[in-house]
Amino acid sequence: MLQTLRTVIFHVPDLASAVAWYTRATGVTPYFHEPFYAGFDLGGTELGLDPDPQEGRAGRAGATPYWRVRSIDEARAHLLAIGGTPSAAIREVGGGIRVAVVDDPFGNAVGIIEIPGEGGAPAAEGGHGGSA
Repeated sequence: MLQTLRTVIFHVPDLASAVAWYTRATGVTPYFHEPFYAGFDLGGTELGLDPDPQEGRAGRAGATPYWRVRSIDEARAHLLAIGGTPSAAIREVGGGIRVAVVDDPFGNAVGIIEIPGEGGAPAAEGGHGGSA
């Protein structure tokens, strides 16, 4: 059975540039960094950067991972300030949950999600609760 999402891998054409961008985006340096792969530990989920053009191609492939953020407004502004491109504006999807998508400089979709009560805004009365 499926459990918690453990690893998201983005295929990138330039590993050094991608490592630099994601270091700025996350405030975390890779725990593993070799010419064939770089891995970031983001709260127990691995963000992997793979420069192998045979394994997959950079850019959108139909799936968008969503990273939990405390403030979607601040996270989106930060990603845009460091070179991301707006893809989908911030919108509420019910229960006070807000989502947006920014494309990284390599064409990969980076979804962000703010869930009230999960480390961000207070949960609305009768809204979605949860732990941080």
